[in-house]
Amino acid sequence: MGKLLLVALLAAFALAPGAGGRGEPRGGDPRGGELRGGDPFGPDLRARITRAQAYAGSRPGVTGIVLRDRRTGAVHRSPAAGTLIWACSTPKLAMAVDLLLREDSGAVKLTAEDRDLLHRMLHSSDNDAAHALWNRYGGEAEFARRFPAYGLTDMRFSDRHPHHWGWIRTTANDLDRLIGYVLTRLPARHRDHLVRELRAVDVNQQWGVWGAGPAARPGNKNGWSDDNDDGSWIMNSVGFAGPDERYTLALMNDTRVISGGEATGKETTTKIAEILFGGYFGD
Repeated sequence: MGKLLLVALLAAFALAPGAGGRGEPRGGDPRGGELRGGDPFGPDLRARITRAQAYAGSRPGVTGIVLRDRRTGAVHRSPAAGTLIWACSTPKLAMAVDLLLREDSGAVKLTAEDRDLLHRMLHSSDNDAAHALWNRYGGEAEFARRFPAYGLTDMRFSDRHPHHWGWIRTTANDLDRLIGYVLTRLPARHRDHLVRELRAVDVNQQWGVWGAGPAARPGNKNGWSDDNDDGSWIMNSVGFAGPDERYTLALMNDTRVISGGEATGKETTTKIAEILFGGYFGD
């Protein structure tokens, strides 16, 4: 009788509504091995990925997408994930990583002014702040030689432009590796600091990954510019979403649109994140 009672209690608990953890994705997404041998993204998120990829294909230009589940290790890469696109302001995140680690090593000593510049560079993507830090702390000779260690292994400068943080071509694969470095390889105090910064960006960066919605508690570093030779716009966003920053998302949209290209790219990247995560973590 004792065994029968235990089985009944376990069955009742398994069927009880809300038995999963708070903030966990809807649709039975696993903490452990429920989907062993199946799709590690689970059916709900897989359907969302399919819809997001179809949407991206219907939009102007080309969009590199990398979605990663840091818990299961599942990764989705779009066909354009390896396409070189102007990085715009996304290397500012790599600059922040580099300066924090260089200070840890004793190579530099960041002043209160430097830390304010770091904040402005991440919070509102302040170009003047990034210029000041790039020039003050060694430019290409210092930053660029270490960027590949943080994941930017595809990055290229152009001989037609200054070798500068604002003139780097990179890929969605690179941005995926960069945000992964931030979340998994930085000392905890730096990781937590950057997570807080990316979750509190100014309104001018509340698009792209931000489209995951407030329940996903997203954070992102964005980059945008009309840097193509024909003046068409590039709109990029890299960041995280979900409990414990479970999912990372890298988006690089070469809109190939001149007039209205900024709005077009914002719509494309934000809608992709919304398709993937809107309502996925509850409202």
